[in-house]
Amino acid sequence: MTTTDSRTGALPPGSDAAADAPMTHREILVVLSGLLAALFTALLSSTIVSTALPTIIADLKGTQTQYAWVITTALLANAASTPIWGKFADLFNKKLLVQLSILVFVVGSVLAGIAQNVPILLAARVVQGIGMGGLTALVMAIIGSIIPPRERGRYSGYMGAVMAVAMSGGPVLGGVIVDTLGWRWCFYVCVPIAVVALVLLQRTLHIETVRKQNVNIDWLGATLITAAVSVLLVWVSFAGKAGYYDWISTESALYVGGGILLLVATIIVETKVADPIIPPKIVTERTTALAIIASVAVGVGLFGATTFLGQYFQTARGYSPTEAGLLTIPMVVGTLVSSMLSGQLITRFGKWKGFLIGGAVLQLAGFALLGTIDHTTSLIVISGYIAIVGLGTGMLMQNLVLAVQNIVSVRNIGAASSSVAFFRTFGGAIGVSVLGSILASRVATISAEGFAQLGIDPGAGGGGSLDMTALPAPVVEVVQHAYGDATGTLFVVAAGFAVITLIAVAVIPNRALRTTIDLVEEPSGDADRKESADV
Repeated sequence: MTTTDSRTGALPPGSDAAADAPMTHREILVVLSGLLAALFTALLSSTIVSTALPTIIADLKGTQTQYAWVITTALLANAASTPIWGKFADLFNKKLLVQLSILVFVVGSVLAGIAQNVPILLAARVVQGIGMGGLTALVMAIIGSIIPPRERGRYSGYMGAVMAVAMSGGPVLGGVIVDTLGWRWCFYVCVPIAVVALVLLQRTLHIETVRKQNVNIDWLGATLITAAVSVLLVWVSFAGKAGYYDWISTESALYVGGGILLLVATIIVETKVADPIIPPKIVTERTTALAIIASVAVGVGLFGATTFLGQYFQTARGYSPTEAGLLTIPMVVGTLVSSMLSGQLITRFGKWKGFLIGGAVLQLAGFALLGTIDHTTSLIVISGYIAIVGLGTGMLMQNLVLAVQNIVSVRNIGAASSSVAFFRTFGGAIGVSVLGSILASRVATISAEGFAQLGIDPGAGGGGSLDMTALPAPVVEVVQHAYGDATGTLFVVAAGFAVITLIAVAVIPNRALRTTIDLVEEPSGDADRKESADV
């Protein structure tokens, strides 16, 4: 009779039952209930804030740059911590790690809810981001450890549905909460959901612990890459007309030079240490490398462009937070339908690459169409455009992870999955920061032109503050039109990154999905010939 670990409920390492007995569909669904609740909590926290941000920044007397950084700080902390959590997932008990990440997230949520100024809010968002990084990496790693890739599409549909509701439905919930309870509850509401996820995981998740000796965590590599990204994002955020220095200036040269040096140092460290935080052998493999490129572009377009939709509906069109959230429902529907349908079809037919290409095409088309909007565009037209973006996003996000998990062994599933998630979130942080800077610059230019036509001093715009309640009606109208017309520019930039996504997924090797949980090693010559034949 096979016994389990009394503390974790895990089967003992090396037991035949643990190695050979696949989980039934019902057992997998039981485990998924807790995992998806945790994932829902993490994703909801990053999107529920989007429709609340105009109110938050106005209440805390913030600026357009700080608006972007409320999102950027959480994404950056998420991205920086994801590889660390992923490495932990390959070394320690995944159940304890995912529970720890939930607790970190809860602490960050409470701190954000009680914040009295923007700097404290940003610090709380960093704590939230660290918890979110753990949840994102560990959920994907656990799923990759218990479900074969050929069957994973079936369950990826469930995960995609949860992601769709959280990422696209978050703005709707956020708007309702702001209008009824106040913006602070956008952070508090995540706490009880996180507690429910914690209880579910304690009861349902039983997973084997494989411990390795002489474990080394690459803290230096993690620090260097975080510092490099932070320096470059600070440069982007404060450069240009709406910033403190010009794009071409001594300050810009120092920031860019420092960021590049830190990136070079990161690469050197990652090739030298025994246990790199982002293993070069994994990220330089063709499938993984192309999936990472696509994920960065997806992150830039998805997080960067859609973050400012709530601001467009509220600031440029004058809708309430609740109405702004409801206006994003077409994206919810598009993402939900495409993620579930593509997952089911992939499991049925075993084909995945066509869905990646189709998703990239739809996302590109949606962003290109949104690039034409201004402050007068019909809401029906905008709804159609964002539905197209949702359809494309639903086909892309989980299937990129699936393509990577299909070509790595279970012992590397955490590092591989977290690498893709890291670069997608990293792209999101870049997108929010870059597009926020572009928006601030375009708004400043268009507003100045509008004020000049009215014979008003451009300084009447409020000095960069988003609180327009005390401004004269003519000034408010100019600023609203400026935000409406400038938003289209963001989606043009997002469409450019969508082109990169399309190219990357088009040349990903079309490897057949394996039907085993772990990788069956092939002779090197056969593997090389197969890789060539799949291109």
